[in-house]
Amino acid sequence: MNQKNLNQNKPELLSPAGNYESLVAAINAGADAIYLAGSQFGARAYAHNFDQNELIEAIELAHLYHKKIYLTVNTLLKNEELDQLYAYILPYYQAGLDAVIVQDLGVISQIKHFFPDLSIHASTQMTITAAEGVRLLDDYQVKRVVLARELSIDEISEIKKHSKAELEVFIHGALCYCYSGKCLLSSMIGGRSGNRGRCAQPCRLPYDLYKDQTKQNLKNEQYLLSTKDICTLSHIPEMIQAGIDSFKIEGRMKRPEYVAGVTHYYRKAIDDYFTALKHHADFQVKETDLKDLISIYCRGKSSESYLHQQNHKDMITKIPPSYETGSDRLFESISDTYLVNPKKISVDATAVLQTGKKSLLTLFCQDQTVTVEGDIVAQAQKMPVTGEMIEKQIKKTGNTSFV
Repeated sequence: MNQKNLNQNKPELLSPAGNYESLVAAINAGADAIYLAGSQFGARAYAHNFDQNELIEAIELAHLYHKKIYLTVNTLLKNEELDQLYAYILPYYQAGLDAVIVQDLGVISQIKHFFPDLSIHASTQMTITAAEGVRLLDDYQVKRVVLARELSIDEISEIKKHSKAELEVFIHGALCYCYSGKCLLSSMIGGRSGNRGRCAQPCRLPYDLYKDQTKQNLKNEQYLLSTKDICTLSHIPEMIQAGIDSFKIEGRMKRPEYVAGVTHYYRKAIDDYFTALKHHADFQVKETDLKDLISIYCRGKSSESYLHQQNHKDMITKIPPSYETGSDRLFESISDTYLVNPKKISVDATAVLQTGKKSLLTLFCQDQTVTVEGDIVAQAQKMPVTGEMIEKQIKKTGNTSFV
């Protein structure tokens, strides 16, 4: 492992959430940020998504754990829909939304006009494949660019050298057969546009290939457009060394156990790499971790995407896709660790009770301190209050995020 550069930056780990349970799973498993969609303008129109109250609650919960929330506004909008954009984003902006992920240049202009200090991330739907595209978006004050999945490590590294914006790259999950944002197959076949969040995924269907009226593919090799899922766990070191700022996990329509499990294994790999870097030690992903990660959910055998090769036939499933969905033991372990027993935030407390004076309770949590006054403490008539009794009451935090 090349560890000459000891000043490598730790990338953000960005996880998906299609519902509140997945959001909690991502936070508990170690995500630095979570991307999700509201009720409008998201590229997964058929996902559950978050209503306004849920999304505001999601922002508040994430910020308790010092995590960020990115809202997807990554479809192409019709002119009449632009008028709805301000009212849609306003409550999330007021709640502290960290960034919006955008495809439409018109949307970028509108957001910059109404919310000039709100960070904008250019969606992979914009199909940015070169430094020239990133520099173009600099003029729109775009903070981050989600690069097209079709780039190699060397191409990403070269873009990083010539760009000011942060770079985000998909590291795990489904891979489209076409450049994101450029595919019209769903529109042509079923009238459902991927650029409107309604992709029918016709690339996952079986097809026959003919040449001069002669069938070319074998009977059991009909899935000619269905790409294998991405898994880049073994390539974490070189992706970090390429200067990628954010590692993105695909899967807003996947179950919470998937979100938790995939987040866990990439969190572990990133942290282990930097621990090894600090101690000048070698780093290698454990085979058991890679095996468990792939078993959580995988469409056929996984591929490394385009990191080292372009348009290779091994990226296509061809045969009827088999789906790894994890063992009961693995899912039970993930559920117990990240869903059933969610991570709590530690709170310290001091209580001062003196006869004839107001009671005082001070709470210390992260970098915040709060003191409240209570009633004047009266002389005990029978049994005096003990420290153990006070501690027992203070520890009753109930079904909150605190302990």
